[in-house]
Amino acid sequence: MNLCNVTHLTKLSLVSLLMLPLSVLADTAYVSNEKSDTLTVIDTNTLEVINTVDVGMRPRGIIFSQDYKYLYICASESDAVQVMDVATNRILHNLPSGEDPEQFALHPNNRHLYIANEDSAVVTVVDTESRTVIAQIDVGIEPEGMAVSPDGKWVINTSETTNMLHWIDTSTHELADNTLVDQRPRHVEFSKEGSLVWASAEIGGTVAVIDTATRSINHTIRFAIPGVHRDKIQPVGIKLTDDGKYAFIALGPANHVAVVNANTYEVLDYLLVGRRVWQLAFADNQSKLLTTNGVSGDVSVIDVNKLKVVKTIKAGRYPWGVVVKP
Repeated sequence: MNLCNVTHLTKLSLVSLLMLPLSVLADTAYVSNEKSDTLTVIDTNTLEVINTVDVGMRPRGIIFSQDYKYLYICASESDAVQVMDVATNRILHNLPSGEDPEQFALHPNNRHLYIANEDSAVVTVVDTESRTVIAQIDVGIEPEGMAVSPDGKWVINTSETTNMLHWIDTSTHELADNTLVDQRPRHVEFSKEGSLVWASAEIGGTVAVIDTATRSINHTIRFAIPGVHRDKIQPVGIKLTDDGKYAFIALGPANHVAVVNANTYEVLDYLLVGRRVWQLAFADNQSKLLTTNGVSGDVSVIDVNKLKVVKTIKAGRYPWGVVVKP
């Protein structure tokens, strides 16, 4: 085939791609519904539900493999991590997970899955290829939040009752340090470059910003919403924009998402969403933010550029987690 023919075919391919319906090119969001034992699948372009998938009992944490071929699902009351083929929405097999898996994090090597086992106060490390447990690490009481640093060196687990972040060295699978935070830490998120960690404390009503190098708290963010009692302000899910501009904090039964300047830590706004906002996920190159609202059984869609809620999408019973496939 000569160069002219190759160029012609390339142009045809580009034209064909541009002529595809926008829905073909859209991101796809997966929402775990903990009381209906399903996943709600949403097209992020049309903002419509396109599928509902039956899964194990009480699905909560969900995460994609690095290549988006598989979706890992914490089926908490099935005591299993299920592995779903994203192409077919079919459950392929279960991974050993320990008791009551709630959240987990996947190492950048795309192989080691770190699972918080709430009932047994351990973090279980599973090799997703061999489907075997390679380590169990004792942590505090009621472990929940999990995150892996971008360089893969650290895994952090939050323990709700011990009020600590536990720092696990991934090279040894041993507990290396602890950071005391406010009451009932629920979620932890690394900044894009990994130098900072943001950790929410549900009962403490705060978010701690922690220096990864020193593992000490740099700043504590507090919230106050006019007309909302402070006891209802319970920070849970956190998402940080890649440009370092914003942090979005789900505030639980306060039914708002806080917008925080990620450099100055100033609270810029509170966005009213559904009831008991829990977890968050970006879509469409971070132009949209999806929130799971457990009590109202829906997903709110926030326009990140306008900082405005633009739509509410009905999900299953008590939506908990959300992830997005580009």
